[in-house]
Amino acid sequence: MNKKIFGGIILTALISAALTLGLVCFLLGLNSSNALDLGRFFVAMRFIEGNYVQEVERGKLIDGAISGMVNSLNDPHSIYLAPQLYSQLRAETSGAFGGIGVYMGFKNGGVQIMSVIPDGPGFRAGLLAEDQILAVDGYPVDEMTSGEVALRIRGQVGTPVELLIHREGSEDLTFNLTRESIHTRTVAGKMIDNRLGYMKISNFSENTGDEFKSALNELKNSGMKGLVLDLRQNPGGVITSCVEVAGEIVPAGTVTSVIKRDGSKEVYTSDLPAANFPIIVLLDRNSASAAELLAGALQDTKAAIIVGETSYGKGSVQTLIPMAHNDGLKLTIAKYYTPNGKCIDGVGVSPDVEIKIPAPPHQMYDLNLDSEDLQLTKAEELLNHQVDAGKILFDDNFWKE
Repeated sequence: MNKKIFGGIILTALISAALTLGLVCFLLGLNSSNALDLGRFFVAMRFIEGNYVQEVERGKLIDGAISGMVNSLNDPHSIYLAPQLYSQLRAETSGAFGGIGVYMGFKNGGVQIMSVIPDGPGFRAGLLAEDQILAVDGYPVDEMTSGEVALRIRGQVGTPVELLIHREGSEDLTFNLTRESIHTRTVAGKMIDNRLGYMKISNFSENTGDEFKSALNELKNSGMKGLVLDLRQNPGGVITSCVEVAGEIVPAGTVTSVIKRDGSKEVYTSDLPAANFPIIVLLDRNSASAAELLAGALQDTKAAIIVGETSYGKGSVQTLIPMAHNDGLKLTIAKYYTPNGKCIDGVGVSPDVEIKIPAPPHQMYDLNLDSEDLQLTKAEELLNHQVDAGKILFDDNFWKE
């Protein structure tokens, strides 16, 4: 009797799924192979709906199915965005958001702090770049998607969050922080001496282009003859802001190309007639995305020498796709290429002059240029050499002399 009942349940689910599938296939014009795969999905959904020990909401099943599809891509930058996370992600690019004041990277299945915003909760608590996040409020990060990690760390201003941190050379540490409204100015600069300027871009938000132009004009008016551009611990951000910055310092031509799977290409360009002064770019292993694109464009056009370490290697393009229930998809749809056709995804930008720093300094964003910084010292040396030579663009063997 039980076998008959079970067989009837299976048959009912199959018939129901087949009818639904037939209608969907007709509307979408699917072939038999695609229809079979879609059929497997509908059979599983209808069987769960009809027979799971507790009643389930179809919406939750669909959300889970979409999330599972995205997770199967094994791409840390492609995630399903539940309504709260989708709203937070859109707010983040405006330059003001609620959180603990850190930028995170997702690589090799782990979650790493790439940079810490000065004077934010994380900075004051003592979080450092390259700290590994092991758990958020007791939930292990290896049991969550990257989007879920971000969702748990972000939250309402004034609420607490607990992080379990692994730091190289020490026991695991617990940090209890209170979320704050984070407002960031992304560009700061000053003169090193009477002819060399220094500028730090912490990340690329919607306002970075305007901030960079303003800071650059101040340095020019102060008599700057050469620029140290510090992109260390810069996690990237808005590509259009990166292009705006490039338009001020990259000679006319391609800044970066975006190439999709079908071979279609979108090219971002600079209209700057010519480079106006020599530039040394500082990179480290936490420089990512838009920061790498800017460095790559300057390197390929010989408008700058890169000093420091090979960068992070995040050269893929994501798009936000809004969906029907205030949720969305963040999906990788293309890869970035430098002017010379190099893809940096998974590879990074290699420095012309390699100088490794074993542990990143806590206050990488400050402008205290008196503290010991081997990379900055080398940058000043090379820049002074170039200014003395009266050259702007760099010869292939300049830094090897």
